[in-house]
Amino acid sequence: MNRRLLAFLALTILLLGAGCVESVERRTAMPTPTEPPEATTAAEEARFATQRRIMVETQIRARGVTDEAVLAVMAKVPRHRFISRELWGKAYGDHPLPIGEGQTISQPYIVALMTQHLRIRPGDRVLEIGTGSGYQAAVLAELTDQVYTIEIIDVLAKRAAERLTELGYRKVHTKIGDGYFGWEEYAPFDAIIVTAAPDHVPQPLVRQLKDGGRLVIPVGPLGSYQTLWLIEKKGDQLISTNLGDVIFVPLQRGR
Repeated sequence: MNRRLLAFLALTILLLGAGCVESVERRTAMPTPTEPPEATTAAEEARFATQRRIMVETQIRARGVTDEAVLAVMAKVPRHRFISRELWGKAYGDHPLPIGEGQTISQPYIVALMTQHLRIRPGDRVLEIGTGSGYQAAVLAELTDQVYTIEIIDVLAKRAAERLTELGYRKVHTKIGDGYFGWEEYAPFDAIIVTAAPDHVPQPLVRQLKDGGRLVIPVGPLGSYQTLWLIEKKGDQLISTNLGDVIFVPLQRGR
């Protein structure tokens, strides 16, 4: 074999090898199918953690929420992961945000206030009516391992269930259904939280409370302020405490 042929073969092998290396680099640079679209860098997560600490101090503690367990949870749960990425810059602001289907994720202060009045302790069984984004359920799941949540809008329910699982909240029980009737199968509950407003207190929820149980619920007409109530069950008595005016989306009912 002459020198020219050897040189040609060597150059061909080199070019083919370079082409193979380039194709491998292009493949590995593409995201894998299992990589979540919301993947963040360590710097981004550090920035969000700082925003949560500021949120807790300026929006929540400053308004009178004093339960240290609730404050710690609010500083831990990544609210930005429960909204679309386009809204991440507003995730820790002092306001609700849209989550689609005409629904919202509640203002952080309201989430903390309602959670504090539930007085959840480890092992308590808690029912949430209105899963929405799944954020409130995640907050509850940081306080007890028995969380049951119902959402009537199927697309929101499925999205929330997937997100809760992705973030490690695998013990949260989710259901698509009419929350007005509660979840009889797992009653009675130590605490029930309703995150949408009916125009009256649903009696099935009252019946599903344990003796000593707490129900936190906004009640009032659509298009106006509602009243946030803490209702405590003491034997045959219900003790109601007015927690102030709020605005929630209406509680949707099944047809």
